[in-house]
Amino acid sequence: MMKIIVKNDVGKRLDQFLVEQKIEELFSRSYIDKLVKEHHILVNNEIVKKSFKLQSNDVITIEIPPKKEQKIEPEDIPLEILFEDDFLAIINKQAGLVVHPAAGKSSGTLVNALKFKLDKLSEGGHNLRPGIVHRLDKDTTGAIIVAKDDRTHSLLSRMFQEKKIEKTYHAIVVSEPKNEEATIETFIDRSKADRKKMAVSNSGKKAITHYKILNNYDLFCHLEINLETGRTHQIRVHFSHCNCPILGDETYSNLKRTLNNIPNHYHKKVKYLLANHLKRQALHAFRLKFTHPITGALIDVTAPIPKDMQYALDWLENLFGDVIE
Repeated sequence: MMKIIVKNDVGKRLDQFLVEQKIEELFSRSYIDKLVKEHHILVNNEIVKKSFKLQSNDVITIEIPPKKEQKIEPEDIPLEILFEDDFLAIINKQAGLVVHPAAGKSSGTLVNALKFKLDKLSEGGHNLRPGIVHRLDKDTTGAIIVAKDDRTHSLLSRMFQEKKIEKTYHAIVVSEPKNEEATIETFIDRSKADRKKMAVSNSGKKAITHYKILNNYDLFCHLEINLETGRTHQIRVHFSHCNCPILGDETYSNLKRTLNNIPNHYHKKVKYLLANHLKRQALHAFRLKFTHPITGALIDVTAPIPKDMQYALDWLENLFGDVIE
């Protein structure tokens, strides 16, 4: 049991106050929210909401519940490890691999593969997500960090919150963004039309995406993208909103929308590409750069462009090479 007496943070929200205390056991805002909701965090021995406004001399008590037994079966799923030491690993996630088990999906995930491949994983406050500090969509490939112990997990989570981890993606989009290099800044929230999707809105969480065009193939563009924030589906939502959807993205675009953006005589070729070679969104987590939270070493890791995206880039080069700017 931990106790904190509020002194100089009068009027501050409870969850914000606890995040700023940088308590190792409270490794993420979502975990703090979970503890408040489950009444493991009290103020003056009373149940409160995470938005509770603190007053001088309020006493916050924090009880970290015992960690639940992890019931995840190890599975021998191929994994490419880009970096590994005693504290963390960086995996090059393949397309089609869900990051962690969830309702209706208890096997065949990255976590199942990690349980087989690595000797230890952080528990991280969630029994179905050992080691998982951040996520990639099922069909997004590339570099993802895995924590091996709770201390490393906590520190990495804080680094993500404080934007101390540089995340660079590569993507192929349909059409050309208005500017060669720019920043997209909006709010993102759950879509009112489809709760399984996200959407640009007037409220929600701020989302900031920086991009630059690496190659312009007239009807398509190869982009380098840097995330300042890490919202759910952020890149896919932002570029769909800008009328430059990620090629192959069936959630925030579709084949009809793609074909509407290109001349009729290219339709058959694009259909063939998407049916036979690029069967997912052309989005890849290319690079992670950060200071190791334990050793202090600079970690700068890149994940090679996967074969399906490289095929698409070569295909664009062959088809539109004479119009590349």
